[in-house]
Amino acid sequence: MKEETIHETACNGFEALYFAVLDSDVALITGVPGYPVTSLMELFLKTCGSTETETGSSIISSPDISRTGNGSDINGSDINGSDINSSNINSSNISRSNKSCLPEVNCPAYRASWLTNEKVALEVALGASVSGRRALVLVKHVGMNLLSDPLITSVTHTIGAGLIIIAGDDPGVKGSQNEQDSRWYGKIAEVAVFDPSSPETAYRSLRRAYELSEERHIPVIIRVTAGLEKSRGKIKRFPAPSVLHPEFDRSIWKLRMVEKHEHFHSKVYPMLEYESENTDLNEIREKVKREDAERTEGEKSFGVISSGFASSLVEEVLVKSGKHKKISHFVLNLVNPLPLKKIGVFLKDKQKVLVVEESEPFIEEQIRIEGNVYGKKTGHLPYGQVTSKDIDFALEHIEEEKASICEDCPYLPLYNFLRISGVRVAGDMGCSVRSAPEPLSAVDVSFALGSAISVACGFERKGIAVIGDFALAHSGILGLLNAVSEGHEVLVLVLQNEVAAMTGGQKVPDLRKVIEAIVPDVSVFDMDGRKEKEQASGSELSDLITEKLALPGISVIFIKGVCRKY
Repeated sequence: MKEETIHETACNGFEALYFAVLDSDVALITGVPGYPVTSLMELFLKTCGSTETETGSSIISSPDISRTGNGSDINGSDINGSDINSSNINSSNISRSNKSCLPEVNCPAYRASWLTNEKVALEVALGASVSGRRALVLVKHVGMNLLSDPLITSVTHTIGAGLIIIAGDDPGVKGSQNEQDSRWYGKIAEVAVFDPSSPETAYRSLRRAYELSEERHIPVIIRVTAGLEKSRGKIKRFPAPSVLHPEFDRSIWKLRMVEKHEHFHSKVYPMLEYESENTDLNEIREKVKREDAERTEGEKSFGVISSGFASSLVEEVLVKSGKHKKISHFVLNLVNPLPLKKIGVFLKDKQKVLVVEESEPFIEEQIRIEGNVYGKKTGHLPYGQVTSKDIDFALEHIEEEKASICEDCPYLPLYNFLRISGVRVAGDMGCSVRSAPEPLSAVDVSFALGSAISVACGFERKGIAVIGDFALAHSGILGLLNAVSEGHEVLVLVLQNEVAAMTGGQKVPDLRKVIEAIVPDVSVFDMDGRKEKEQASGSELSDLITEKLALPGISVIFIKGVCRKY
């Protein structure tokens, strides 16, 4: 990228991507509607003047700004003096508009189209790429499942001009059927994945992604979230490239399929690893200079590794709280391949490192073998969306060797009692899973959210299923229906704190009346001392559990308690 600044502008993260596309000489944009990428596609369809076609596409054009080589000046004239309308653009196909929701921008002609299938959207873009035209594909995260077939094949087959896939993830599941993490497709397809943290890094990531795509002849993925769209900042824009973009090189057909794969791993992927280790998009930010940190010799510090919009939240917490001044922050905007050597150096002098990322533990899974890595897998942070409050809480508790039950948890008396000789206890993926390690050793196994009841049904004799009210509503009730239908023997302890405590304190529906309609033997116990029916204290709870274990069939005890965290 030629370091000649056009101008500096303030914008949000999606507008930064929009500007980067305009400055990258992109010829074709395809997309499939879906949250959160719909609003990004609308920028290409509605700004700079457009003509809607019968198929729902738009041909876009507006005056170009200071292109090097064959561009035009800010007034709309070619550098050689000819009018821009007389050559590159057929004015009969273009409708110009003076109205725009964005500042005046350089906008080379491109075609933007909504399609109905993600696989088709990528295939059309691949056609543009092999013919020497840069292309962009916009899909939401579930759309990555559909386009994965041509994506994975295109990597060893190779492409021509730069091709970028922007995958819109939905941490928190605000407008989707699941919460999958598109960064994993970088591992599956073995392509570079950018996860920009701000408008400035979004602009730079996309500009570099097109260059990298053409240098290595592969598609590149950029993962975005709605949080990036909401973020604002200043970006520095640079001229569009003046060079011709490559077409597909047929010499790849000299290699057999197995040789193509070997060629990729010997020639291409090592260059992606080199890019990740050396790019300035992956940077370490020190809040306190080393000489001012007042560390004694040999003393280790704490660190944070983050990617995507979560990096902005980390910066916000570190700056605003004022409590974590000695924490180093390693911001990753290029997350696949991971810069493992650089991360190794970062981890080496850190006592503990918190990994902050949204959706899945993509980074944490790859580096947790180092032993001093904490995050979602250790229970310090929730899966899915991460908030500033979550980050601050995790940093406050990072010195705990393992994320454990809160000291003032109302269910501590229960966990202390559950070590019953000869009785197996199935836990769930809620707070109860934190009671499995020493010193509590309260639950024996925990496999999946909502699994406790079904797992306990497989025990050799009547056992205990400890399940939160959120897990019960999520899928645990299916296990209970099966237990009733099949005549299993199990004691179900429902921890009714009315919130999803592991994922941000969301409200949980009260299913007591539903369960009473399914199971005849249902009791209620209030851990906070508010009596309901005959129960009153922790000792009475242990007596109740012992009594119910001795009975045949299914018993359910709703154990009420107020979560101190929420």
